[in-house]
Amino acid sequence: MFRPVSSKVNLPELESNILTFWKEHQIFQRSVEARRGATRFTMYEGPPTANGSPGIHLVLSRVFKDIIPRYKTMKGCYAPRKGGWDTHGLPVELEIEKMLNLSSKAQIEDYGVAKFNAHCRESVFRYLEEWEAMTERIGFWLDLENAYRTLDNSYIESCWWALKQLWDKGLIYLGYKVTPHCPRCGTSLSSHEVALGYRDDAEDPSVYIKFKLVPSSVATTVLEPFFNSFLLKPAYLLAWTTTPWTLPGNTALAVVPDADYSVMEGKDDHLIVASVLVEKVGLANYHEVIKVKGADIAGVQKGLRYAPLFNPHKYSIERRQFRRYYETKDTWHVALEIQPEDKDLSFPVIDADFVSLEEGTGIVHIAPAFGEVDFEAGEDNDLDFVQPVDLEGKITGNYPFAGRFVKDADPLILEYLKSRGLLYRSERITHTYPFCWRCESPLLYYAKKSWYIKTSAKKDMLVSGNAQITWYPEYIKHGRFGNWLENNVDWAFSRERYWGTPLNIWSCTGCGNYECVGSVNELKAKPDVEGLVEPLDLHRPFVDDIVFSCSRCGGRMKRQIEVIDCWFDSGAMPFAQWHYPFENVDVFSSSFPADYISEAVDQTRGWFYSLHAISTLIFDRPCFKNVICLGHILDAQGEKMSKAKGNVVDPWSILNSYGADALRWYLVTSSPPGNVRRFSSEAVGEVLRNFLLTLWNTYSFFVTYANIDRFDPKTTVAQSFSDLDRWVLSRLNQLIIDVDEALEHYDPTLAGRKIEAFVDELSNWYVRRSRRRFWKSQSDADKMAAYTTLYHCLVTLSKLLAPLAPFIAEEIYRNLVCSVDSEAVESVHLTDFPVADRTQIDEKLVNATRLAIQICGLGRAARARAAIKVRQPLSKALVKVRSADEEKALQRLSYQVRDELNVKEIKFSVGMKSVDESSGYVVAVDGDYWVAIATELSPELKAEGLAREIVRRLQTMRRAAGLDIADHIIIYYQDGKAIQQVMARFADYIKQETLARELSLALPPEGSYTDRFRISDHEILLGIRKAV
Repeated sequence: MFRPVSSKVNLPELESNILTFWKEHQIFQRSVEARRGATRFTMYEGPPTANGSPGIHLVLSRVFKDIIPRYKTMKGCYAPRKGGWDTHGLPVELEIEKMLNLSSKAQIEDYGVAKFNAHCRESVFRYLEEWEAMTERIGFWLDLENAYRTLDNSYIESCWWALKQLWDKGLIYLGYKVTPHCPRCGTSLSSHEVALGYRDDAEDPSVYIKFKLVPSSVATTVLEPFFNSFLLKPAYLLAWTTTPWTLPGNTALAVVPDADYSVMEGKDDHLIVASVLVEKVGLANYHEVIKVKGADIAGVQKGLRYAPLFNPHKYSIERRQFRRYYETKDTWHVALEIQPEDKDLSFPVIDADFVSLEEGTGIVHIAPAFGEVDFEAGEDNDLDFVQPVDLEGKITGNYPFAGRFVKDADPLILEYLKSRGLLYRSERITHTYPFCWRCESPLLYYAKKSWYIKTSAKKDMLVSGNAQITWYPEYIKHGRFGNWLENNVDWAFSRERYWGTPLNIWSCTGCGNYECVGSVNELKAKPDVEGLVEPLDLHRPFVDDIVFSCSRCGGRMKRQIEVIDCWFDSGAMPFAQWHYPFENVDVFSSSFPADYISEAVDQTRGWFYSLHAISTLIFDRPCFKNVICLGHILDAQGEKMSKAKGNVVDPWSILNSYGADALRWYLVTSSPPGNVRRFSSEAVGEVLRNFLLTLWNTYSFFVTYANIDRFDPKTTVAQSFSDLDRWVLSRLNQLIIDVDEALEHYDPTLAGRKIEAFVDELSNWYVRRSRRRFWKSQSDADKMAAYTTLYHCLVTLSKLLAPLAPFIAEEIYRNLVCSVDSEAVESVHLTDFPVADRTQIDEKLVNATRLAIQICGLGRAARARAAIKVRQPLSKALVKVRSADEEKALQRLSYQVRDELNVKEIKFSVGMKSVDESSGYVVAVDGDYWVAIATELSPELKAEGLAREIVRRLQTMRRAAGLDIADHIIIYYQDGKAIQQVMARFADYIKQETLARELSLALPPEGSYTDRFRISDHEILLGIRKAV
């Protein structure tokens, strides 16, 4: 006997019991160990930062990460899954800053780095219990007891080893470059971090600035004849910018060498702009006096020069100049040399290929301190370098707007320039601008020294390595990820922060020598080492105290103060999780590269990239073979979820209401992995109703009737399989093939949808068409075939469902298998994945049944048009099909179609002409098919329809009276002669359908359950009571 199953189920409660079973019996651990020695399957867990509560988007990735290893385990693979926690980085620091009410790096250092980092260490585990509970609750099987942590000394040491490998290969350098800088966090960001924070709704000034020409500079240009004119009426170069705060750093203007530039004369001045942009700029009151080429007015030595908007010396800002020093003919280094004060300072016009003629004025303002191309132009043209902004984004010096944050200084700068007659026009613009992906501050492009990994040197290998990776969806490979690799720039990986893996580079205070340390033992072996305190903590500030003697000059080596990008931490996890190469070499080798990873699409420029870059640079190969790239989750209105909007969904509210399987199923099947998902609790509830409860009701139906008839799946009895049985077994075996292929090709969405379609067919065709086989009292071969078929379908479904919906799969398996077979393995997750019996696949029968179902749908549509219920029998249906083969196929299943449409006669034909509805038929059409039903009702048909309606009312009364499905009843009724005739004529039918032992034309006795109905203009009183 199977454990009784109610048609009503509380899935969250059921899942809680299953979680207890898994834990008490160590099912996860046993599922892994049972496969030890088999082919290894490795999934890398992208380490989440556990310093906040997990959101619904993190459930999405964890569900997809869980499915494939479960499937591979059932396919016979050894698939251990090691958890991990990302514990370093700005997210952690920002939370502690908020907790301690700190708002700058200076305040952190006043508070004390040791105390600050101690809070960081504690905070990353504050939510760990909640993360582990959520991970367990959704059924994500992961080894969290032995999870790696990026803050552990062993992990840090492996990162040091990796950096030393890159150092020894000449792939790490200290560069003076313009880097994206967050003034709030006080640190640089890598290019892949910048990509995470772009907004296309940033509003900024759009201003046209006049740069006053030095008249004497025209002497060496084609404008020499206008010298006197420019003395009488000043000339200005007109440039456009959206960042007024960079203007104090301006040291050049750039033009297009082969473009035309017009000198436009107005009432009071001359303006120089690109000829093609004159009309767009709006110089209605100006006329052109001469047109020249950009090349004719550009050149550091012989081109036009102009007066600075802000002479840096006047505002107590130092001025430096780019100087290139050659070591050999082909190698050089660039220095920024301090320049003496110059009250008559002027800046040059240069030519550049990056100047746009699509917008602005065709003249670009160059500030080498604030732009990558500007900095390169400075190097190429030996320009001046002026830096009037500090690392907190505040204007320095004694400008009228000094001390202001750059964005706040914009209006003051414009007002100041306006007062000097240098602001031609000021507007506002909405455009794309990068913001810090962590704190949402606007980024500043800032020239400073940073440590770089020379990823560009391995660009070709990064691109060719990507060709070896299989991406799902495939377009990510050459699209978002491939384009990112093709446009690769060196990785700025040092961070001027506190809580992170310390940069393992020491520099000599004497000779400037740099040394990279690759391990703790190497550090301990350094000459005259001091500051190593046990127990060792490799974090700041303790590691900052470690000094040793320089190998070149004997001076003191002090560590470079930075920490490294936390993306390097997470990207190093393939080897750092094992403390490779210091131990576990064999374990690492057997698990590298990974077979599978999965995260959201933003990780193409985050974790996916750092994994790929580090592995390629160190091991000369990719570190993952297959990746499912997931789209983002939006709210029900398609808006991005955020705390500010109040539309963030708490996963626990969904889990407690609908259960983990419903949430998992929705996340997997609602849309393909790479698509954006709109999430709502209502959508999860719909999945529960449409799929899981349909499956549950089929399972409950089987158990209920199997227990009544004491069906034993181990007992061999005579069976007679019908076309219906053979059809569903054919569909089941095809389903096994389809789900296996889908999961093998990393497509859980297709696998889930295939299962969903089968469950719908199983419930709404097989079970519905087989109900009378289960209801009938005799246990003949036909009934046993129905039980055997449905049992096999449900047990196989439990195994197919196991990777995707592990809870309901476990419930069905344990009840249907373990309760009747003491030798069966005790969990579905310890079984093998089903293997299809291809001999049972009958494509002709499947196609015939598919057509029969389609025709029945048309027949029901015709009934709906005629407003005739399906319970009312009809005399005839005519069916038009497309071919003789289809007609033959339907003839084989005509009894199913006839019964489903509730007609006495059915006729199939290929050449049948359309039916005139005025002849007593109603027609429904679908392409080349149509079904016509005869609508005339004879007295006999009406009487049978009435009997069927009475049966329906009696079944409803049985449920309302709380009777068990196997209880026999006595029926009492009172009505006129017509009803009495129906009850007499169809007595056997009514008794069989309602399990009635007696029909009594009498008033229901006391204690009976009674109800009064009006059916087809007949009043009827019905009463039922349980038969003794």
